[in-house]
Amino acid sequence: MSISPIRVQFKTVCGLLDISRESLRHKIRTDKTFPKPIKEGDSKQAPVYFDYAELLEWHNSKKQNLATMEA
Repeated sequence: MSISPIRVQFKTVCGLLDISRESLRHKIRTDKTFPKPIKEGDSKQAPVYFDYAELLEWHNSKKQNLATMEA
């Protein structure tokens, strides 16, 4: 049985999407459909995570939109 992570770190999301940290920051600011980051704590250095299920849902939605546009 394969277990999916519940949350993933900022740097892991960069790797999954194959984009730079700045590109991910830009996506967070400009793409209203992109999952909101979850910050653990109030300090500037507090770790930032994303909900794995929300990332998958966003990705699948983008894929579906592309398929619809190409059809």
